[in-house]
Amino acid sequence: MKNYSFRYGDGSVSFALPDDARVQELHGKDTPPLEDIRQALFDSLDAPIDKEPLREFLHPGDLVTLVISDLSRFWMRQDLVIPHLVDYIRDECGIPCQNLVILVANGTHIGGDEAELRRLVTDAVFDKVRVVNHDCMAPDLVSVGTTSYGTEVILNPLVVGRKVVTLGAATHHVMAGFGGGRKSILPGVSSLRTVQQNHAHALDPVLPRTNPEIGNAVLEGNPLHLDMCEAAAMVKDLFTVTLVMNAQMKLAAIFSGHYLTSWLRACEMVDEIYRVPIREKADVIIASSGGYPKDMSLYQGTKTIDNIEFALKPGGTLVLLMECREGGGPAEYFDWIHPLVEGTMVEKLREHFTIPGYIFFLNCEQAARYHILMMTSVPPEQLAPMGIRAFGSMDQLLSEVDLKDKLIYLIPNGSTVIPRVCD
Repeated sequence: MKNYSFRYGDGSVSFALPDDARVQELHGKDTPPLEDIRQALFDSLDAPIDKEPLREFLHPGDLVTLVISDLSRFWMRQDLVIPHLVDYIRDECGIPCQNLVILVANGTHIGGDEAELRRLVTDAVFDKVRVVNHDCMAPDLVSVGTTSYGTEVILNPLVVGRKVVTLGAATHHVMAGFGGGRKSILPGVSSLRTVQQNHAHALDPVLPRTNPEIGNAVLEGNPLHLDMCEAAAMVKDLFTVTLVMNAQMKLAAIFSGHYLTSWLRACEMVDEIYRVPIREKADVIIASSGGYPKDMSLYQGTKTIDNIEFALKPGGTLVLLMECREGGGPAEYFDWIHPLVEGTMVEKLREHFTIPGYIFFLNCEQAARYHILMMTSVPPEQLAPMGIRAFGSMDQLLSEVDLKDKLIYLIPNGSTVIPRVCD
């Protein structure tokens, strides 16, 4: 037997496979991390893509909002970048700390407490710069226009009438094609109504299924992405900083400049790192989401399925290691079991589209395509109606999987691997 160890929560889980098993491990391409983050950031800000340098974009006396990601995206380690970015804005651009506010792009998530905010920005930054949680239900949100897709763009007032700098990370995204960039605005600092209108494009407009025009790395013709771009363009004074993480989740590159073109360059690099060519689809995939915070909940952790499912044969077996200490994530996630059991899930989702509801729907679609077995802390009875089997140990789980004469792909970090069959 050969032993393997995959990340699970804050720790790891070991398991063994027979020596004669047909096993291939899939990893993202080896890309060196940045040796000097501060210098790389400053170089990027001084020579941005399709935009004047940040020192010319910002002027003394400007009111500036720095939009950052929330804790669910802490894997991007923006805490290693923010102190240097604040230094640059203050020292190189002449913006005093009292003219700068940091806005956490929570989207429709509930913002964290002071301890969480300190973790996001570091104590040193928190103690000198005001840090604010975006609230998608706040009464003072501002309407700035309507997109050609009919989405009313209602934004946090801190990104209206001020200079705005966004900081995010490019990564594959099952709905928007890629995360980061324009997503810092929509859904990041948008109203619940705006987010719901945009994300409703995730459903096929006619058939009871996911919209075939969306998907990982799909940008051309993707209505969610194009709608987000139109919303971001309504923020008149916008400068974007995008981080790229390597397959070991270390910062590998920084792209700055125009909210769209600089971000697209980052997406191209992400695709180069994470895409892994395979000759054929597997019978079985065993994968981890990469540990906490990637597997903090089903809402976050099942993004791994979005990444890797194209490497699995229809009806194949998908084994997932996801702790999910926060259960489904948003409390609403498992509430969708009721319309699922009643057979009214699609109708209810069209009537009142929510992101947790759609992720639940998507996970049910995936469970219908494959046999999904999950090592997780989520109780089996909660996952059973979705068609997912839950286990408390890998030994118990693997005893239920037929591995004989099967092609098995092992993916230690499903958040950084996008397999694709190549001729």
